[in-house]
Amino acid sequence: MSGDINMETDRLILRRWREEDREPFARMNSDPAVMEFFPALLTREESDATVDRIEAHFAAHGFGVWATELKGTGEFIGFVGLCIPTFQSHFTPCVEIGWRLAAAHWGSGIATEGARSAVEFAIGELGLKELVSFTAEQNMRSRRVMEKIGMTHDVADDFEHPALPEGHWLRRHVLYRKAGNREQALASNLRLLATHYWLLAVFPLLDPVK
Repeated sequence: MSGDINMETDRLILRRWREEDREPFARMNSDPAVMEFFPALLTREESDATVDRIEAHFAAHGFGVWATELKGTGEFIGFVGLCIPTFQSHFTPCVEIGWRLAAAHWGSGIATEGARSAVEFAIGELGLKELVSFTAEQNMRSRRVMEKIGMTHDVADDFEHPALPEGHWLRRHVLYRKAGNREQALASNLRLLATHYWLLAVFPLLDPVK
């Protein structure tokens, strides 16, 4: 599987990251609106480290969270894509779908449009039997996108995020699921299980992506 796969929607190009993406991404990660449901704003160094982890994920798996640009202008507006969480919970190992977009592009359906393309790739190309997505319980914007792309929520799946301390206002997370292609799932999930434990050994806990 090639990590250089680009995907296009009506309005978006989902592609591999470029060096020039780092500066606008750092601006996003220092925006209190974008980071409302994260523990803290990111410094430039922390933002660049996030890009480095994203690129390492692509190198290891051939997929990841794609840099996302507007097709008409080429403007970098954030990311949409797939990742393997590195923490352990009742639903791991798994593949998560996530997104983070500049606030100027909220409310136009762009997150939903990009996420649908990522779902098609995950099910059609990777053959996953299931995708998950999770976010802080209070994050209704992301939860609406999850619902729009056909994900379902069962309160029994909700969990305390292990990267956040007990009592933290964002620790309670909701989990959404979407069923995929069961016929292609077995080989994919065996690969996922092996890489999950490899990631646990190599990388620290990643930030939630949304």
